[in-house]
Amino acid sequence: MRVMISQPMGGKTEEQIRTERAKVVKLLEEHGHDVIDTVIPNLGNHGNVPLKYLAKSIEFMADADVVFFMDGWEHARGCRIEHQCCIDYDVRIWVKTPPPKHMQ
Repeated sequence: MRVMISQPMGGKTEEQIRTERAKVVKLLEEHGHDVIDTVIPNLGNHGNVPLKYLAKSIEFMADADVVFFMDGWEHARGCRIEHQCCIDYDVRIWVKTPPPKHMQ
């Protein structure tokens, strides 16, 4: 399955984001999943930058079979919007750990 990771990113550097998600990426790949790299390079500082990042993440979501929500997602505005998109557009949701293979 193609998996997108929804992760709180506000106020974090790209290095911090990649470090936090490395364990999740490894686990998902060990379960045979393809992880979509959603760490987006700097989009500049013109306009509503957080909204630009959210737009990109929703674009990635359109290619995902499932979205994995990392700890703290419920406290991050963008993650909550991504979660609602999953509900509204019938994208499978995983929270904390992927289900066993027989349930996928």
